[in-house]
Amino acid sequence: MLASEEIRPGDPEPVATGLGESMTEHTDAAVRLRGIERFETAARRRGGWYSTYLWVFAAWQLVLVPLVVLWHGPVAAAVLAVVNAALVSGISWYAGRQPVVPRNFARKHVTLIGVWAVMYVGTIVLGVTVLEDSVLLAVVAAPLCALPPAVGALRSTGRAA
Repeated sequence: MLASEEIRPGDPEPVATGLGESMTEHTDAAVRLRGIERFETAARRRGGWYSTYLWVFAAWQLVLVPLVVLWHGPVAAAVLAVVNAALVSGISWYAGRQPVVPRNFARKHVTLIGVWAVMYVGTIVLGVTVLEDSVLLAVVAAPLCALPPAVGALRSTGRAA
């Protein structure tokens, strides 16, 4: 406080900000609220990565599932395993580098991947037993397997806005 400033009865007590200045409690609270708003805005902006992750995963199902259903043999298995591992590694690396994780991420992600896994394994079982080389199975199962990540992406986009 400068020597020329005088505290009068009824004036709010000045609060030190640590910056060599003094502010009233009201001003200090306003500054803190603006800081919180900036933090929340940055978190929302950076939190949209999960929908991108899920859209890539959903799009991959539209390619992977027909290939798994219709392409057979050791070469097919090797190529699909390598390409799928590369894609999953790539999107996992992308996810691991993100600074913000959505609320309840682990529970939601495990649920989503669990539903997808049941549909995918069901497709593979049908494709190698009852409906081998079925184009109809490939056409129906691909969007069904893409549905869990697509719904997750839509729900996560709606919350990020």
